[in-house]
Amino acid sequence: MVGQRFIQLLAEHPYFELTCVAASERSAGKRYSSAAKWYLEGEIPEAVRDLEVVPVSPEKVRADIVFSALPSSVAREVEAEFAKAGFIVASNASAYRMASDVPLLIPEVNPEHLDMIEVQQDSRGWDGAIITNPNCSTIMATLTFKPVYDAFGIEEVVVTTMQALSGAGYSGVPSMAIVDNLIPYIAKEEEKVETEALKILGSFNGSEIEQADFKISASCNRVPVLDGHTVVAFLRTSREATPEDIKRVMRSFKGRPQELGLPTAPPQPLIVREEEDRPQPRLDRNAGNGMAVTVGRVREDSILGVKYVALGHNTIRGAAGASVLNAELLVKTRKL
Repeated sequence: MVGQRFIQLLAEHPYFELTCVAASERSAGKRYSSAAKWYLEGEIPEAVRDLEVVPVSPEKVRADIVFSALPSSVAREVEAEFAKAGFIVASNASAYRMASDVPLLIPEVNPEHLDMIEVQQDSRGWDGAIITNPNCSTIMATLTFKPVYDAFGIEEVVVTTMQALSGAGYSGVPSMAIVDNLIPYIAKEEEKVETEALKILGSFNGSEIEQADFKISASCNRVPVLDGHTVVAFLRTSREATPEDIKRVMRSFKGRPQELGLPTAPPQPLIVREEEDRPQPRLDRNAGNGMAVTVGRVREDSILGVKYVALGHNTIRGAAGASVLNAELLVKTRKL
């Protein structure tokens, strides 16, 4: 699902020309339209339909930037091979997210972490580099944390996620398991949410990341929604903040992608709604072409102080679109 989102987003991109599609040996040598069953809305982009699928090997790929939607078990070895061979790898996989010399990037939140590339290349002897985007739910949550963290500080966060089926892939959850049901467990998901945000909100001191110092507790659930992850967040801030204060800083929040006018960046990364029953996946997941996070029900919490609901498109903002935006920032700021 994420690989097809990559193709959809790159097919007519103003910065990038999609020159190559790589997959396993059983697909290599076939036309893309023959090798892959298209699951997304619309048709396979014409520019990709007749591309010959090549093996996942640096010797077979003609490109400057490689977008990786590989499973983590495969990505650890393959992405390193590409970076060593001089490619920039914009990865959606989790294999290198928490590596001390690899940027874990949300361009509106921590664009300065791109400076870690030099540390990575020096420490590993690579000509290329790996840049990762976070877990899908981490992206939605951390985008909302950033303006609050900067304005008021954060002491504690409790997060509950309700995650869409597409996050598990087309065949990831059997229909008989999810229809009329909720699954209160997604393997390794809670650990990712609890650790990744602290790296993202940390500061780069020139050699390593000094992680943010607050506590996160997460509970992650799979729900019968096709696209769109919902995050319910409860926050204790370091300095007093009312719900109106929280809404104000979220509404005014913009980052480097908006300043630079990056093509995939939403004009407003956080959209705050006042309706009592929003956001909802069907109504709000495509906000900002799927790249904005919608926030609603910002209100007082009797235990931690403030709580709200956030929602974003998990395979666009939470996956392929996040990697594309990372690559756009790299190209625009470093002229690669």
